[in-house]
Amino acid sequence: MTATPSPQDDAWQLAEQLRPALHRLIRQLKRGLDDAAITPLQGLLLVTILEQPGIGVGELAQRERLRSPTISGHIKGLEAAGLVSRTTPGSGDRRRVGLQLTPQGHAMVETMRRQRTDRLAQALAKLPPASREAIRAAIPALNELDA
Repeated sequence: MTATPSPQDDAWQLAEQLRPALHRLIRQLKRGLDDAAITPLQGLLLVTILEQPGIGVGELAQRERLRSPTISGHIKGLEAAGLVSRTTPGSGDRRRVGLQLTPQGHAMVETMRRQRTDRLAQALAKLPPASREAIRAAIPALNELDA
């Protein structure tokens, strides 16, 4: 008779199976971008700035767990490409500079998202209906994860 694994053991086994699948999927989605005008890190920074307009370089570096000079260099490249602009807040510390996307930056994020969604949709379309339904059923549980 086989013993039922503890919830912790079961979760660990599930994580061991899920992690490589998620890693492969994310890698494939990133590889599928048609526009190599920006690096994957710059794409991530654009999305973060979109989600948190006015975020500072220091906050951005802390959030992404990178050094401020590293982030600053990437932001300068995004500025030079016309994707990001710097703003000064209307009140408070005038030395603090916030970041926001330009219209071109918004368009770049939308293009990246559309390309990734298209690539994922193509892959999903190749699956049998039962597999697509299994993925659809897993979405609520996956959205509950906070890793």
